[in-house]
Amino acid sequence: MIAEKVLFLVLDGISDRPCEALDGVTPLTAAKTPVLDRLAAEGICGIMDTVAPGIRPGSDTSHLALLGYPPQEFYTGRGPLEAEGTGIHMTTGMIGFRCNFATVDADGLVTDRRAGRISGTEPLAEAIREGVDLSDLGVEILFEAGAGHRAALALIGEGLGDKVSSNDPKKEGAQPLTIRPGTDDPADTKTARACNEFIRQSGKILYGHPLNVRRMEEGLPPANFLLIRGVGKMGTFPQFSERYGLSGSVISAATLISGIGKVVGLEHIPVPGTTGSADSDLDAKVRAAIGELSRKDFVLMNIKGADEAGHDGKGILKRDFIEVIDAALAPLLNLEGTLIVICADHSTPCSVKDHSADPVPVVIRGPGVRVDRTNRFDEVSCAEGGLHRIRGRDLMPITLDLINKSHKYGA
Repeated sequence: MIAEKVLFLVLDGISDRPCEALDGVTPLTAAKTPVLDRLAAEGICGIMDTVAPGIRPGSDTSHLALLGYPPQEFYTGRGPLEAEGTGIHMTTGMIGFRCNFATVDADGLVTDRRAGRISGTEPLAEAIREGVDLSDLGVEILFEAGAGHRAALALIGEGLGDKVSSNDPKKEGAQPLTIRPGTDDPADTKTARACNEFIRQSGKILYGHPLNVRRMEEGLPPANFLLIRGVGKMGTFPQFSERYGLSGSVISAATLISGIGKVVGLEHIPVPGTTGSADSDLDAKVRAAIGELSRKDFVLMNIKGADEAGHDGKGILKRDFIEVIDAALAPLLNLEGTLIVICADHSTPCSVKDHSADPVPVVIRGPGVRVDRTNRFDEVSCAEGGLHRIRGRDLMPITLDLINKSHKYGA
C-alpha cells in the first residue's frame, strides 16, 4: 500500500538541550508523550539539520528548506513573508518588514520588546493605517497586525531599496536605534528615511491610543512603540503544485508560516481559537488538518507554543506544553492512507533563549515506511533511527518518494 496524502507537522522549536530545571534532560525527553512515541515506534526516525550542520536556522529559512525551497536560493528576508501572512499581498519588488509592538518608558528606553506579549492589536494597527502619512516621501504604507505582539509593514513606492538596518536594540533597557541605509544607493537612503518617519508618526499615535491608556490603568505594559526588522524585497517562488504535483493547505497561527505557505501557493486555512501560544486550541487545529486531508494532497501544520517557552527560558512550561501537544495529536493515530511527517524546524534551548544549531528529531510514519527500532520521539532516541542524519531540504524528496511521486534520476 502507498500513501496518497501527506500531513507535514512542524512542532516549532520543540527540541532543546539538557535543562537544569528538568534534572539535566530536555523538555521533550522529560515529557510524557505516548502518541509521539507510538508514531516513532510505528515509523522511521532520524535527526535533521534543517539548513546545515552548525547553522542556526530562523523559522523562515527552516520552513523554506523543509518545503524544498533552499533558502540559499529563495530567501530574500523575513519581512515580505511575514507581511504576506498578515494579509498584505506582496508582489515582486515590494519592501517588507516584520514588526513588534513594544513598550518604551518616559526616557525612551525599551522596557519590553513584546509589550507583555500583548494580543488583540488590530485597533492599534487600524489607527496606524489611518494616521501615518508618508506621501511627502512618495511612499505608501500597508500595515497589519499579526498574532500576539507581531505585525508587518510593507512599503510601496518608486526607488525603494532593501539594504537598511533595524531600530531594534535586541535587548531591554536600551534606546531604539535609528534606521540607517546600508549602502550609498539613494534607494536605501529613501527607505531608511521612510522607516524613521513611520516610526516617529506611529509612536505618537500609539502613545495616546485608548487601548494603551487602558493597559496602563490595568498595570500592563502599553504597546506604545514599533520595532521593525527583517527587511526584505519580495522575490519569486515557484508554486508548490507545479513543483510537486500536489495540492496543499497551510494551518498555522504564526503569520510567518502562513505567509510562507501562501507565497508558495498553499491555501491558508484560518482556525478560530488558535493563537500560536500555549493557550492555542490545538484540538481545533488537528481537526482542521484532518478535514483538509479529505480535499487536499498535502497539509502543512505548525504548532508553535513550545518555541515561545524556549525563548522565555521556561523548561517546565515547555515540557508541560509538549504534553498538551501530544494529547491533541491522538486523532492522527487513526489516519489511514496518510504519510505523517513530524519534525521541529529548529531547536530553541531554554538555556540559550534563542534558536540553536542542534539537529532536530524527525519521524515519518505511514504505509510503505521501513519501521526501525526507535520507540521514543526525542532528540537522542531519534538519532538512532533509520533515517540517520539528514538535511531539511532532503525531507520533501524523501516524502515524495514514499508517496510514489518522485522521478527517476537517470535512465
